[in-house]
Amino acid sequence: MKHSIKNQFALIFSMLLALAIVVCFLANTLLLDDFYISSKKTAIIGAYNRINNAAAAGDIRSDDFSVTFEQIAARDNLEILILDSDTRTILSTVKDNRNLTDRLLGYFFRGADKADTLYAEDNLYVQRSMDPAMNMEFIELWGLLANNNMIFMRTPLESIKESARIANRFLAYAGIAVIVIGVALSSLFAGKVTGPIMKLADISERVARLDFDAKYDESGRNDEIGVLGRSINKMSENLEQTISELKTANNELQLDIERKTEMENMRREFISNVSHELKTPIAVIQGYAEGLKDCVNEDEQSRDYYCEVIMDEASKMNRMVQQLLMLDQIESGRDVVTFERFDLMKLVRDCVQADDILIKKNEITVHISPSDPLYVWSDPLMIEQVVNNYLSNAIHYAKGDKVIDIHADPLDGVIRLNVFNTGEPIPEESLDQLWTKFYKVDKARTREYGGSGIGLSIVKAIAESLNRACGVTNYDNGVAFWFDMEQGEECEHTEQTK
Repeated sequence: MKHSIKNQFALIFSMLLALAIVVCFLANTLLLDDFYISSKKTAIIGAYNRINNAAAAGDIRSDDFSVTFEQIAARDNLEILILDSDTRTILSTVKDNRNLTDRLLGYFFRGADKADTLYAEDNLYVQRSMDPAMNMEFIELWGLLANNNMIFMRTPLESIKESARIANRFLAYAGIAVIVIGVALSSLFAGKVTGPIMKLADISERVARLDFDAKYDESGRNDEIGVLGRSINKMSENLEQTISELKTANNELQLDIERKTEMENMRREFISNVSHELKTPIAVIQGYAEGLKDCVNEDEQSRDYYCEVIMDEASKMNRMVQQLLMLDQIESGRDVVTFERFDLMKLVRDCVQADDILIKKNEITVHISPSDPLYVWSDPLMIEQVVNNYLSNAIHYAKGDKVIDIHADPLDGVIRLNVFNTGEPIPEESLDQLWTKFYKVDKARTREYGGSGIGLSIVKAIAESLNRACGVTNYDNGVAFWFDMEQGEECEHTEQTK
């Protein structure tokens, strides 16, 4: 269409984009270098002022200022040298400061190069210089402190990270200017488009109120708004009240179909997962039972081994069934949530003590903090399930240094319990699926220690039941699972039912 709104908007945004590109290009080409040098000069003069204030106060040789001195150098990527009147080193950020000493004394003997001087005041000079020994360009400051000590400071202009940071900040300023201009231009041209659209919106609202007399009368327009207006006129002529009722009925039917489809998919997935989890232990039990029946091994030790395998697999099946029943009870809302004020750290220590044999067997070191009581409001039985599930995962997946760190910290009005174990981080694509029933990142390892893939689903259900958050965080050297609880306060015992 000749007068297409799409073309109008395309033209406007193209102009804005071209303007933004041109402004950024010109700013980066013409102004960035000066802005970069100015930022470096400001940083080095600011560092000098801090050191000069300490010199004026007589604190330059104190231990406290030594720490501040290192911080100043590290923050602005500075090399700093301070000499007394006998050219003895007072403070230096480099071990071998001969090059810095030679440059400082050279400046005092021959004076500043006016062509390269960026700042000069009394006994203080800032200049842009090339160091032949290092083949690098620097912003250098030299002069005297308030106590007549000589000072030399410099920062490299070739710092890639520093240059990128300053460039990004400068481009951010330019971007803000472009946005302001873009908003002004958009406001200028928007009236030509939004006027007819608002009129159509008003007609649509009247039609929604069953006022079928509402008509769009600018039939002479040949763009998209004209087409839309004529369509609204046609719709208002043909609509009847029964259409609304039909839409309502159809919507309810669609929702009902979607709910049934979702429930059927969940049922099939559940049966498939349970069947898969039970298939292996049932096959093991069947095989070892047949072996006992056929007297494959007649000695008592072998028979005992066969019986232990059968009992162990049966125990795994029983644990999985118990976990499924618990998960169903929590998710269905039949479980009663009882809030009590209790010592979280005592509960954690009790859970660790219960797994002491397994922890020692795996040669794991466990750290718990804080050691003092830390009271929270929650359901202690549910929190015990959370701690046990997190601790079980940590024990069986601890690698490397084999350290488990359990700590609780106040965070935004809640207490967050973290259970960290050293080892391999969880793949990023698996993080969101950890809380799904029967999901296992390492199926072979989970089967090895008897995991069912339900534990974290129980934790997620408990979090939803308590209206709290839980999650997992990857670190370079391990994984931390966390759970939030309300901080304990002095008030009476309360109970709620979902």
